[in-house]
Amino acid sequence: MKKKLLSLCLSALLCNTLPAVSFATSEGLQPDTASSVAPALSQSTLQALQWQPINTSATQTIALNSMSQQLNSGDIHGPIAAFSLPANQGSLDITLTSLIKDKQVYSPNVIVLDEQLRPAAFYPSSYFGYQKPSIMSVDRLEGALKLTPALGQQKIYLLVYTTRADLKASTQMVDPAKAYAQGVGNAVPNIPDPVARHTETGTLTLKVKSEHDAGNILIGQIFATPAQTSAPVQQPVTVGSTIDSKSAASILPPKATSETLSQPITVAKKSVLNDTEQYFNDAIKKAIRNGDIDKALKLLDEAERLGSPTARETFIKMIKDKG
Repeated sequence: MKKKLLSLCLSALLCNTLPAVSFATSEGLQPDTASSVAPALSQSTLQALQWQPINTSATQTIALNSMSQQLNSGDIHGPIAAFSLPANQGSLDITLTSLIKDKQVYSPNVIVLDEQLRPAAFYPSSYFGYQKPSIMSVDRLEGALKLTPALGQQKIYLLVYTTRADLKASTQMVDPAKAYAQGVGNAVPNIPDPVARHTETGTLTLKVKSEHDAGNILIGQIFATPAQTSAPVQQPVTVGSTIDSKSAASILPPKATSETLSQPITVAKKSVLNDTEQYFNDAIKKAIRNGDIDKALKLLDEAERLGSPTARETFIKMIKDKG
């Protein structure tokens, strides 16, 4: 029985160690417009913004126009959307959509910030790919964000903006006749596809759902002493996501602080604080003692995502010792 349990757990463990890792791309954007650098934004700039509260019970529609908040800082240009999301309702499954209308579209970029307005994740415009129209939806740019707020936070923040580089680009659409022919299985007509020009204005929809399962990107610190709360961010900043083959696992180097986020993206190894590491090791031991192997595997996955070097060893040792 002991050997069977170990075999099953190790098999599950191996299945959880094969993440799909690639950089987020969009077929609609021109290659030279996919920025891999997050903008530099000071705490004073972020604190001056008006953050719109968003709940998890409805889809929000936001019109970006001359009456919207404006932000012109570096490459950021024009109307923006700033959202405040609940951080105490579990993981968040977020879908951001920018609707294409009259062959024009707002090309979004997103920075996710923790409760202290420290940058935690960056989704460039290349992440929000073109989606063809269907019976229930129109042409659009769309991307999904899966986020897990760290414990102890009440809010996290999403800043949506476009850039001067995005405004010089365009999105290749699919002609409605082609889309219809593909949908019903008819021969696709040989006609040119329209192009949507990127503009400073547009219409966004934001759909937020809370989930019990852990998301892909941890937002905020699990443990924070008073010194850590006021100190500059020293941990790498995750960019993009690892949710599918179009996602990103690149991270910014530890030079990023609460005052600036402007370093080029590089692939770096994550590190984990000692108290965080101990927290996960103890939680893994407790879950296995209680016979909850599935929970132990989830804890192991999250611990290794944060950079724990001992969580796997703890898991295997507990499985071997069990029984």
